[in-house]
Amino acid sequence: MANVQFVTEQVAPSTTSFNKPIELYVFVDLLHPGSWHLQSTIRRLQVRYGHYFTLRFILSTELASLNTACQQLNSSPSDSDLIDVSHPVLPSIAVKAAELQGKKAGYRFLMKLQEYAMINAKNVCSCSTLNEIAEQCRLDMMEFKSDFRSMEATRAFQSDLCVTREMEVNEVPSFVFFNENIEDEGLKVSGSYDFEVYEHILEEMVDEQLIPTNPPELEILFKQYQTLSTEEVAAIYNIPEKLAERELKKRMLQQKISRLACDSMSLWQLK
Repeated sequence: MANVQFVTEQVAPSTTSFNKPIELYVFVDLLHPGSWHLQSTIRRLQVRYGHYFTLRFILSTELASLNTACQQLNSSPSDSDLIDVSHPVLPSIAVKAAELQGKKAGYRFLMKLQEYAMINAKNVCSCSTLNEIAEQCRLDMMEFKSDFRSMEATRAFQSDLCVTREMEVNEVPSFVFFNENIEDEGLKVSGSYDFEVYEHILEEMVDEQLIPTNPPELEILFKQYQTLSTEEVAAIYNIPEKLAERELKKRMLQQKISRLACDSMSLWQLK
């Protein structure tokens, strides 16, 4: 695998648990379609091996016009003036604003943003759509709108860009694996690969045979991720897609989930 490199400089982790020996940095560009396809791989890793690693998303949307976008946000006298504002940098700042309400809130926002980009065909670069996503994620809207316009969210995004440069990440998506020994080099994997490749790397980093966790009941999985594709469900439970489709339709008839209109894949959502 040609796109594997060692990273000598590690950013001091703030969330690493002593019970989880690996910290996984995932570098994504929110506007790059290839980054979205990582979702299934990351979810499978979380479900099967989440007890081995902590996950940190790094937003790597490098934009020369970042300052212009920030000026637009800061110069608007009220939230209503931002409704029609649209800029490619705004989704990244919005994710950081959501993260100020907690890591889980930020992750929910990022996943919902992906869903909107793939399914709803809405302009996720507009303030009105980003506010709608925040409401769907049940964020504190007053706090979100205030944080969205704050320098704190902008600086958090700028910090991600600094991490991207420090680790010399030149391609998105990219994974960087660090073990618990801060003196060891990290392992950078540029590009997107099959699940088994990341599984093998994780095992090499842990330096022991991985012990997978059994996936939870389907209803619990939907509570965790809200929206899942038939392909994801089949992969997570290691069953044929036809069987996954049958189980999902059964729960749709029970009115536990609903099917979403999407041309590119079969998607299901918790009701």
